[in-house]
Amino acid sequence: MTSPMRLVAALSAVAATALLIAGCTSTPGAVTPTSTGSAPPSSAPDDDYADIEGTLLDGGRMFAVVTWGSSTCVPVVDSVEADGQNVTVTVKDNEADEVCTRDMAPRASIGALPEGVDPTKELTLNVTYGDLVDDVDLDGDPAFTGVPGSSTDYLPSAGWIGDGGLVLLTWGSSSCPPVVESVEGAGNAGTVTFTTDDEQMCTMDMAPRGTLLSFGDDSVEEDGFTLTLVGGNLDGTVSVLGD
Repeated sequence: MTSPMRLVAALSAVAATALLIAGCTSTPGAVTPTSTGSAPPSSAPDDDYADIEGTLLDGGRMFAVVTWGSSTCVPVVDSVEADGQNVTVTVKDNEADEVCTRDMAPRASIGALPEGVDPTKELTLNVTYGDLVDDVDLDGDPAFTGVPGSSTDYLPSAGWIGDGGLVLLTWGSSSCPPVVESVEGAGNAGTVTFTTDDEQMCTMDMAPRGTLLSFGDDSVEEDGFTLTLVGGNLDGTVSVLGD
């Protein structure tokens, strides 16, 4: 895997990313995300734009890969195949995206791990996105209890990507992704506060929504980290696992 990308400045400006997975609760495969958010092109060195990061989510059933590009045009996971603990992932631009903002932001694309992969052990995501090819090595975590290919329990989960950055996965309406109001963290604990709008009109589906958060390079300790969710009808706590 290439050197970790510097997500700190950009992630703190990125709003929630709504992701809609077709059949992800029972079978591995492609996903179709939509997104909102922004980050200035100067928020990371040019060399970091080619980096791809990743993490495991949903108790080890799912994964996220993070690429750089327009915040309003999130790539989709097109295919996922596994040979033992080596997982080949192809990511492509969403054909439904017609107009993209000209910013440069990190975007999280969500996929499901194929049946037979053990998320408690080391694994590698071999990711191809257009001309970009990168290997993302993940340590796995013995605390993962989800089985790839099995149904989700629809609980929030989160995983680290780079220093002080993480992907938070929540479930709810695909048309009403969580909107971050503030992020605070110190030691092995953090709090993310979401805006609450009970009058907002939302579709009645149940979709995974990925939110990129940043606590800074040195402000938090990743081991044993607990994230508290406040507002947005998401109140609760999440133990952040994996890389």
